Parts: sequence; C-alpha cells; structure tokens
Amino acid sequence: MIKEVHEELVLWHLGNMTFHARTLMMTWITMFLVIVFCLNGARNLTSGKPGKMQNVLEWIVDFVTNLVGDNMGLEKGRPILGYLLTLITFVFFSNMLGLIPNFTFNLFEHFHIEFAQLNKVFEGPVLSSPTADINITMALALMTIIMVIGLGVKHKGLHYFHHFVEPFKVFAIIHIIDMLSKPMTLAFRLFGNIFAGEILIKVILMLPGKSVLGGIPPMVVWLAFSIFIGAIQSYVFTVLTTAYISQAVSSDH
Repeated sequence: MIKEVHEELVLWHLGNMTFHARTLMMTWITMFLVIVFCLNGARNLTSGKPGKMQNVLEWIVDFVTNLVGDNMGLEKGRPILGYLLTLITFVFFSNMLGLIPNFTFNLFEHFHIEFAQLNKVFEGPVLSSPTADINITMALALMTIIMVIGLGVKHKGLHYFHHFVEPFKVFAIIHIIDMLSKPMTLAFRLFGNIFAGEILIKVILMLPGKSVLGGIPPMVVWLAFSIFIGAIQSYVFTVLTTAYISQAVSSDH
C-alpha cells in the first residue's frame, strides 16, 4: 500500500504579506548554492591551466555569450548577459535542489524545534525545488516578459508597440494573446516538469519493494532522468528568454 503524499503548507506572515515558508527557505538555499558555486569558480582565476570549477564556470559563460551573440549580437545583448547567467544557474540549481536528501535529517522534528515551524519546513526525506512552486516560475517568467517589453521600448521607443497592429489592426488581439501566453507557457512548462518529478520521487520512496528490473533501484534511474530533465529545462528557459528578447530588439520586428 502506498501512503498518501502529503505535506503541510507552512505560511509565514509579515505585516499584511504572506510567504510560503518552504518555498522561501528553498529559494534562499538555492541562492546560497549559486553564490558559493560562482565564488569557487572565480576564486583562483588563471589564464594558465584552470581548475575544474573554473572550467565549468567558463563553459556556462561561453554558452550564454554564444547564445546571445547568435541571436541578437553581443553589442545589443551585452546588457542582459548578467541576467541570463544568473537565470540559467538559478534555474538549474533550483531544479536540482529537489533531488538532494534532507540534510537536517528531520532533527528539527526530533528535538521538537518549532521556531518559525522549521520542523515542518524541513519535513520529508528530500528537499524541494523552488521551481516546483508555480509562484517562483511565474515570477521568473514575468521578469522575462518585463525585460522583453523594456528592452523593446529602449531600442525602438514607442514604435515597439507598432508591431501589435501589423499587418492589420485586427491582428492586435492575436499579438496581445501571444504576449500573454509567453509567460504562461514559460512558467507552466518549468513548473510542470519539476513538480511532476518531485511527486514521482516521493512515490518511489514509498514503494513497498526496494528494487526492480533485476536489482536496479528505481530511485537511481529516476534521479538520473530527473537530473537530465532539470538541466534541459534550465536550458530551454534560458534559450526562450533569449529568443523573446532578440525578437523585441531586432530591427525587422
């Protein structure tokens, strides 16, 4: 019998504002991991034989730089390089966080530490991905669309909005729907893939058997697949963000 997958929703309140405690904590952990990763990669920069962390960091920088250069040219795309580098690393680490075992080992619950309900925030065998919360993915998508419109206006002025009525004014409704659908598809694609992966991990952990297919643990197989999906989703989100911005700043759009 598989037990019901259930986690109690923990909310923090600050004045009139309400925060999803688990998502907020996981976002802070992700931010910390991104900072540590970047500092380690840039700590001993050398033009000689680089270390492993520097190699990884340089590969990410080269990937984003080439992506921007191929889509809009480095001159136009240079201002967004920092945003795209932050975006791809944050989304990747967010996707991976849900695969990490709960490093607190439920000690908050064991010692009955109820400060800020941390015993419930860090409940379960694994951590959770911030991107498994639609609020996070929608916030990322909205930042992208705001940047698309902002850079479009910066490069073209109010003429940027002229494409909404091309080739005929009646097409304005189609262009508006297209603009509104972009953040929706960005947010729900990322959220759906990561959320579904986390649910399946929790279900596998509750299976009565320990292994299938001649002794291959199902968790190992699914973790490998989840790492692949998490990496692909961070790539897709960044590529689509670059493509949308490129369309907004291009001279023929």
